[in-house]
Amino acid sequence: MPPRSFPANTKAALEYAALLQKEAQKHAAELLVVMRVYFEKPRTTVGWKGLINDPQVDGSFRINEGLRLARGLLAQIAEMGLPSATEFLDPITPQYVADLVSYGAIGARTTESQIHRELASGLSMPVGFKNGTDGSIQVAVDACLSARASHWFPSVTKEGVVAIFQTAGNPDAHIILRGGSRTGPNYGAEFVTDAAARILKAGLSSRLVIDCSHGNSSKDHRRQPLVAADIAAQVAAGSHVIAGVMVESHLVEGRQDWKGKDASTYGCSITDACISFQETIPVLDGLAAAVRARRAVKQS
Repeated sequence: MPPRSFPANTKAALEYAALLQKEAQKHAAELLVVMRVYFEKPRTTVGWKGLINDPQVDGSFRINEGLRLARGLLAQIAEMGLPSATEFLDPITPQYVADLVSYGAIGARTTESQIHRELASGLSMPVGFKNGTDGSIQVAVDACLSARASHWFPSVTKEGVVAIFQTAGNPDAHIILRGGSRTGPNYGAEFVTDAAARILKAGLSSRLVIDCSHGNSSKDHRRQPLVAADIAAQVAAGSHVIAGVMVESHLVEGRQDWKGKDASTYGCSITDACISFQETIPVLDGLAAAVRARRAVKQS
């Protein structure tokens, strides 16, 4: 459950975290709620690349400041008792923040990247690989197989020294279904069943995560609750394949172009459009109810 993106003033992110923590406590018996805190934004061409790269959103590229802000925000969220998730894009920045991250994601544009597969193999948290932008699941399955293996590669230590790393492999690498330009949405039961079969055939755990946004919402943020409701119905019917759900939400619904702190709407995304926090609450309620229903099916 994430604020999609935010500029140097992280007040809105912390306000969102406080609200989300209350919901996490309410549903603690059914859901493990993780706040998605994305600091890096992959771009198809050019554009704002996120808090770390350009924290002031003015082309000043104060990356040192961005790294400090990112780590400070993660620490504050952790102090609230709320776990954080992020997308790993730059191969060096994980050294600055990874110890405060509980869940990692590799985006659709980088799932096929050998560098990011090697990176995931050395991260000490579950890492999800999104299916390709065209909807291809196999590239994500291949990425999981690669990330679960040990790799050797040059990188930078926590002290900033270039060194040769050997990773142990990441046993918790898994796929994230996010829809695609060729396949369309892939959150439906038939797609989930097909994905689980492919994963099992590859010798991996059949558990997967579903992204309610991007291709699965046909890039219409208002459809996310409908997607989540379909996923909840699958869970309630007894599906144990679905391990998690991703939703893009913020304090305020929609998105905006950044016009500076004083001219922009507080708590509204400046990248992908989001549902509001008020719209997020019934999504969480529905998912929690689905888990209770699944448990009842199992007990009967």
